[in-house]
Amino acid sequence: MWFLFAILSAIFAALTSILAKIGIDGVNSNLATAIRTVVVVIMAWGMVFLTNTQNGILEISKRSWLFLILSGMATGASWLFYYKALQMGEASKVVPIDKLSVVFTLILAFLFLQEQITMKSLVGCILIAVGTLIMVL
Repeated sequence: MWFLFAILSAIFAALTSILAKIGIDGVNSNLATAIRTVVVVIMAWGMVFLTNTQNGILEISKRSWLFLILSGMATGASWLFYYKALQMGEASKVVPIDKLSVVFTLILAFLFLQEQITMKSLVGCILIAVGTLIMVL
């Protein structure tokens, strides 16, 4: 089931890029990011209440709060930079560079989460990096 959700995530991420590129025309990138963020917040809290999981907020540890807040700040920074890049550049070039996050995630997971780098994942990351360079040059 995780694979289906991952595919759906990729499809909606692609739609996000195309819809954002169209919608950002003539709009300040920071304002566009703020509008997008409000929509995401409404959708996320809607899912919390729809699934009746709002009571779980009281069970979140201080450590989890810290890392969820830091993750949110990283997401915000990512979105702000992404929208600025998308406003200034072509979606077909911005999006592949943004997807280098896969390579950075592998490196950070190795450094901070002690996850193993397999030969298969290393080759995949190299191919992603090379493919990105080919697409944007």
